Amino acid sequence: MTLIGRTADRGVTTLTLDSPANRNALSASLVGELRAALAACAADDTVRAVLLTHTGTTFCAGADLKAPPDPEAFVGLMREIVALPRPVVARVAGHVRAGGLGLLAACDIAVAGPSSTFALTESRLGLAPAVISLTLLPRVDRTAANRYYLTGERFDAAEAARISLVTEAAEDVDRALVPILDGLRRASPQGLAASKELVTATVLRSFDQYAEDLVARSAALFASDEAREGMTAFLERRDPAWVR
Repeated sequence: MTLIGRTADRGVTTLTLDSPANRNALSASLVGELRAALAACAADDTVRAVLLTHTGTTFCAGADLKAPPDPEAFVGLMREIVALPRPVVARVAGHVRAGGLGLLAACDIAVAGPSSTFALTESRLGLAPAVISLTLLPRVDRTAANRYYLTGERFDAAEAARISLVTEAAEDVDRALVPILDGLRRASPQGLAASKELVTATVLRSFDQYAEDLVARSAALFASDEAREGMTAFLERRDPAWVR
C-alpha cells in the first residue's frame, strides 16, 4: 500500500500523506516513502515547488509508537525538506502533534485552516521534542516554545501563526494558497533555489552541529522506563503513573 500520493499541476507537485488509519503518523514506511518522493522531486526539472498535504482530519500525529522510524531517518527527512532546492509548502487542514510539528516546521511556507490544532505532547509521554528542535526552535517564538514544550497544551491555527509556526492561518486554506503557488510558479528555478539557500543556511548548520547529539538524546529517552510507562499509558488510554 502506498502511503504517499503524488500529483502534478503546472510545476507544483503535491505529495499527500495518505495513512489515515494511524492519522498519518510517522512510521518507518511513511518516512521512507516521503524521502523517496522528495528525492524524485529534486531530480525532476519540471518541479517548481512541492505542496505537502494530507488525507483525513490529521496532518500528522507524530511518531508511530507501534512502528516508529529510526531517529536518524526522521532527521534525514527533515534535513532533506530544508535542503531541497525547491520550496516546500505545507497545506494543513487538520491536527498536528509532536513530531508532526517538526515535519511542518521544516517546510518553507505553511498555511493552516480553522480545523487545525497543534500540540507538543512529548513531555506528557516522558519524552522531549529533541530532534524536532532542529526545525522548530529556529522558527518558533522563544517564549511560546518555553510554554508549549513544557505544558503540552493544544493551540489553534491563529496561535500557530502568531508564534510563527505557520505562515498564515486562513478560513479557506486552498484560497490562501493560490497567490503563494502562483508566486512560486512565476519565479525562476535558479531564483527559487538561491533564495531558499539564503534563508535555510543557518538551519542546515544547526543540523550539522547538533543532529547527532539530539538523536542520541531521543534514543535514550525512548529507551527509559518513564517513557515506556508514558507510551503504554497513551496506547491504553489512561493516565501515566506520575499524574497527580
